[in-house]
Amino acid sequence: MIKSKQILLLFLSALLLSLCVSYKNIPAKNQTGSMIFGGLKRTWLIHIPSSYDSGKTVPLLIVLHGGGGTGRNMVNLTLHGFDNLSDENGFVVIYPDGIEKHWNDGRRGEETGYRAQKENVDDVGFISALIDHLVNILNIDPKRIYITGMSNGAMMTYRLGCELSGKIAAIAPVAGNIPQNILRNCHPSKPVSVLAINGTNDPLVPFLGGEVTGPSGMKKLGKVLSAEESVKFWTNTNNCSPAPLVSTEPDIDPHDGTRIQKEDYKNGKNNSEVILYIIKGGGHTWPGGSQYLGKNIIGPTSHDMNATAVIWHFFEKHTLK
Repeated sequence: MIKSKQILLLFLSALLLSLCVSYKNIPAKNQTGSMIFGGLKRTWLIHIPSSYDSGKTVPLLIVLHGGGGTGRNMVNLTLHGFDNLSDENGFVVIYPDGIEKHWNDGRRGEETGYRAQKENVDDVGFISALIDHLVNILNIDPKRIYITGMSNGAMMTYRLGCELSGKIAAIAPVAGNIPQNILRNCHPSKPVSVLAINGTNDPLVPFLGGEVTGPSGMKKLGKVLSAEESVKFWTNTNNCSPAPLVSTEPDIDPHDGTRIQKEDYKNGKNNSEVILYIIKGGGHTWPGGSQYLGKNIIGPTSHDMNATAVIWHFFEKHTLK
């Protein structure tokens, strides 16, 4: 009986989705969309490239905001970078909104106090349904679907890599690690290529793992693995070479207080790979993006790389096998 009700709910959600979204005047920039899923109204911002042709399949990039943010915040954080790359490279980019500005990344409600975790909001199901819909309505290539996210969005990105590996070719979490709670249930059915970016001086999501905190450490928000442990999980899962190729990125901005080390684990199953960019001296920030809060609160933003461009270049190399 319960299973029947779940199937009916999914059917009605899909029906409402088709009714709520038409994307008139395609192509157009930064349109809004919504659907009812799991009894909740889910919203997003979507950018369709100027070169869009409904007769051709196109890649899809899903960008997840951090805790307390929105899809529109991610457009601003990345300085419209994904929108510009969308027009240049012909992929669709969508910026979904979490419930009350948070994603259910697998941490417990008693740890965070946020509604997304307290009510165990089905964000995995929502993103999965959104992918299915866009594959149909916008002729998305199901072998070229990618997810990136910042902070809480990065942790959600890791969770989606665990639970939607049959739909996702690659992920790129920024300033977020794997929540400890989801590790035991993370069993990807297929290899997922991963590019992770973490600052060593991140004051909110600790590079070395442990307790996530709010600004100025005012609130404890659950535990995560370290950046290295998060990457090691994926190198083991993908059966990558155990020893990475290590290099130092050019010091493009000698005044930003950061240097970048790249660890590249190659030769994974199905041509997968795992890359970790270590932003030495970097904070809880998006490299090359906006310094959205003061350095005394979130640490400095590195300008030695444009994370937006690096992430898309990484995604371009990977397709779902």
